[in-house]
Amino acid sequence: MATEILSSLLVLLQLICVIVVVAYLVSRRQFFNDVLDGHPAIKIQVLLILVFGALSVYGTVAGVEFMGAFINVRDLGPMVAGLIGGPVVGVGAGLIGAAYRMSLGGFTVYACSLATLLAGLFGGLIWLFNKRKFIGLTGAVIFAVAMEALHMILVLLMCQPFEQALELVETIAIPMILANAAGMFVFALIIQNIQNERKMLAERDDLVREMERKNTELAIAAEIQQSFLPDKITQIEGFDIAAMSVMAKEVGGDFFDLIPLSGRRLGIMIADVSGKGIPAALFMALSRIVVRVNATWYNAHPAGAIRDSNTIITEDSRQGMFVTLFYGILDSEKRILTYVNAGHNPPVIHRAAGGTFEELPATGIAIGATLDATYTAETVPLAPGDVMVMYTDGITEAENARQDMFGEDRFREVIARSSGLTADEITKQILSEVRNFCGNQPQSDDITLMVIKAR
Repeated sequence: MATEILSSLLVLLQLICVIVVVAYLVSRRQFFNDVLDGHPAIKIQVLLILVFGALSVYGTVAGVEFMGAFINVRDLGPMVAGLIGGPVVGVGAGLIGAAYRMSLGGFTVYACSLATLLAGLFGGLIWLFNKRKFIGLTGAVIFAVAMEALHMILVLLMCQPFEQALELVETIAIPMILANAAGMFVFALIIQNIQNERKMLAERDDLVREMERKNTELAIAAEIQQSFLPDKITQIEGFDIAAMSVMAKEVGGDFFDLIPLSGRRLGIMIADVSGKGIPAALFMALSRIVVRVNATWYNAHPAGAIRDSNTIITEDSRQGMFVTLFYGILDSEKRILTYVNAGHNPPVIHRAAGGTFEELPATGIAIGATLDATYTAETVPLAPGDVMVMYTDGITEAENARQDMFGEDRFREVIARSSGLTADEITKQILSEVRNFCGNQPQSDDITLMVIKAR
């Protein structure tokens, strides 16, 4: 008996291989996406009926005859058809398989034909109950086992003589249940993999759309931020001024500004907001507007302008952001610079007489750090030929592939070598030296630079 069961099971597994290959080819067709979505068109339903009906017939033809019955996987085609296409598809495929089984006759003809028809019907009802979706791997295998168990019960109830039906069931029940369950497992695994692939593709498409949306938003934000920077460098008698800002990302936290003031004076500002990206860009916009308004209001008193700006910005800074800032007033009549350095990188002045360097150190802490900060103003003269360079740390901290920083020494060397050039040429020279030093290393921080040359 064990040998017969094993032999029958091997035959059935061979049948399953053919059925699974056909099912796989069908599942890989473009129209199968509509099937998985639960809305197959009529022509697709007809195609599924014919394909899985033919597989049901094949499951009978290639079966093993035993005691006037066939050990087969005939029910597998209608079961799968119902589980993926609904009652119409399942019953259609079941009718084809049942009709062929009826033509063969035998004492189990009615029980087996009915079981094939019910396999398609019940599969379709499960599909409807599961909201027109495939029931999943575990559910499909359980259904296959239950359906073949029902098949054996129908044989016992409908076939005569009972003793012969019982002997038949004892012989074929195990191989048929195992074979149909194995076939359903493989097919359900195929469906599950396809669904996983579709889910991954959908997630990828969502990600691409989200990235495109964010890129569009970043482009708009970058355009808006760029509009905050002066599109034309305001000049003042006695000085040659140039400035440039290069963001590490689409948007950043560096900015500069030139503010016309009364009495032959010009406000100059450079700043670096903590952080990067959109938050820094928003904080940059707020800081620029606040400082600009206060600078205009206080006119010739930079310390008062920065003090009031700090009060406003600190009250609105709820995420711990701050901005280092250098603000000065150029007086073309007196040829002096009156400035406040709120925790920013000290600008350097290259003196034409003697070629020495002078720093303009901090006169207060960063804006937004604390509400009651105090600021003092300092004044320095600017003689003809003197070059003052205001910058953010994106220049001195720029790194090459070996993670060496550009540093202040190289920075000053470039200024000294190019001090005889115009302000615009000095700006370009500094940026060129930084790029050459970094090579292919990506820019890690925003770079902003303002050069003022006294004439």
